[in-house]
Amino acid sequence: MWEIMFWPSAACILLPWLLVYLGLHVIQRGIIFIDIAMAQMASLGICVGVLLGYEPENVMSYVMGLGVTLAGAAIFSMTAKRSSQVPQEAIIGISYVVSAAAAILLLSRSAHGNEEIRNMLVGDITVVSAAEVWKCFVVFVAVGIIHFIFRKNFMLVSFQREEAYRLQWSVRWWDFFFYATFGIVVTIFVRVAGVLLVFSYLIVPAVCAVTLARSIPARLLIGWGISLLGGIGGLYVSYRGDFPSGAAIVCTFGALLIISSLIALVRPRISPPRLNA
Repeated sequence: MWEIMFWPSAACILLPWLLVYLGLHVIQRGIIFIDIAMAQMASLGICVGVLLGYEPENVMSYVMGLGVTLAGAAIFSMTAKRSSQVPQEAIIGISYVVSAAAAILLLSRSAHGNEEIRNMLVGDITVVSAAEVWKCFVVFVAVGIIHFIFRKNFMLVSFQREEAYRLQWSVRWWDFFFYATFGIVVTIFVRVAGVLLVFSYLIVPAVCAVTLARSIPARLLIGWGISLLGGIGGLYVSYRGDFPSGAAIVCTFGALLIISSLIALVRPRISPPRLNA
């Protein structure tokens, strides 16, 4: 088991920390499905690369996926208005559906289209290589450093948005900056894990953390713990039951979310997060 699961386990240990942090931003912004939409956009760009003869692991496939994702970042930053008759979630949902449909159309021209569609959606983290894990980790560290440098700016725009407007910040620019870095992370991780697992890693640990903790540091710690349990636990279930790894991890996250919700029922209501906590 150890020989087979070493690098998948390493991926589940080394990579989720940044996903949890980004997930907390997504939850606070109230744009829950932006991660799955951007993951699908990344998949669409990778599908273009596959149709042109590049392997999904090829650099050109990543560049194409990132290009589509950055286009999505521009769209979402422009549609994030303070008041609008069209909710941004509607734009996000439309983007996801159109990207998914376009990916299916493209892969219908591929000899292995059905298999590629399945891989893009569910993924198979058990076949991840050492090189893929380290490449992903390096990208995550680089994006993490950017977010650390501009942490006050990102936190203000996400957690105190009206204050950012009051200070006359260029909120759309900071939105694009956030979505662009978010897209870089999603694009490289979707090649490893698939769309469903990207969504689960970004949202489920963050939701559990928000349910159980008040301060942002505490939410990060809880989210990291949930992501570690969900990833390693899902891999174990996958190995012991001979189940698809992506689906097993997603279902394990679902079980952890139920447990977190039950714990929250017997605890006092959680107050809004404090930025200075």
